[in-house]
Amino acid sequence: MELLEYGTEHNRTRPVSLIMVEDDDGDAKAVRRAFAKARISNPMLRATDGVDALELLNGENGRETPPKPYIFLVDINMPRMNGIEFIAALREDPNLRDSVVFVLTTSKRDEDMTAAYGLNVAGYIVKQTAGTSMVPLVEMLDCYWRLVELPC
Repeated sequence: MELLEYGTEHNRTRPVSLIMVEDDDGDAKAVRRAFAKARISNPMLRATDGVDALELLNGENGRETPPKPYIFLVDINMPRMNGIEFIAALREDPNLRDSVVFVLTTSKRDEDMTAAYGLNVAGYIVKQTAGTSMVPLVEMLDCYWRLVELPC
């Protein structure tokens, strides 16, 4: 399970669960490699689509529910339940609505970006912009969870 430390000095030991919702194995591996390259050894939970992510969050199918707070990296184009539908489901759930969500996608469509920001995502990152190494993404996340106070 991915437990990352973040926050001010008095909160540095409070864990955050980082969850990647990504159906593409290659993209998932690229993000994991970037974490390793940045020497962040914390494991990352992965769901392959929105349905799988909700099952994880609800502790279904023998899975253990990860501890809050959550930071999500969510792809948009996925089978069964796409990223926009998944984020909408998060925002409708009183126990999950305060989760931090970053969209990490190949979609440059204005409609997708508008829909994502309409669901209060923390950022919309196009995979091509992040680069093949994904190191800039990891560096941004590292700064984010170290500086931002997250609700439990």
